Amino acid sequence: MERTFVMIKPDGVQRGLIANVIGAIEEKGYKLVGLKLLQLTSDKAAEHYIEHKGKPFYDSLLAYITSGPVVAMAWEGPDAVKGIRTLMGATNPLEAAPGSIRGRYALSIGKNIVHGSDSVQSAEREIGLYFSPKELVGYDRGTDKWL
Repeated sequence: MERTFVMIKPDGVQRGLIANVIGAIEEKGYKLVGLKLLQLTSDKAAEHYIEHKGKPFYDSLLAYITSGPVVAMAWEGPDAVKGIRTLMGATNPLEAAPGSIRGRYALSIGKNIVHGSDSVQSAEREIGLYFSPKELVGYDRGTDKWL
């Protein structure tokens, strides 16, 4: 099983879309193994988006991601990174499939509801930024054999 990191960004939280995002991922069959509501500090945001440091949008990205609470999540399932990124839709909501999370809820690339890890390595790093190993819960679901 593969694990990935998903964050509901401040616009998703403020618009009351937490249940919709979690529901979409659960309905697909992925298993939630970690969940936190938190307010990111500037330091944590900078650590999270380290790969974008020096890019023209970096400062506005940090200002946005620290502007309100976020929901940090760890999910598990077969090909979780690729599968959940597909479920989220393209980063630019105008290019996102209509049934995807961004296709349904996001209007602009600057406020696109969710973040998801783009590789297994990024997922491991991002999960480690937000969760200690003891905060991740492994469990069996009765439906696992059907997925």
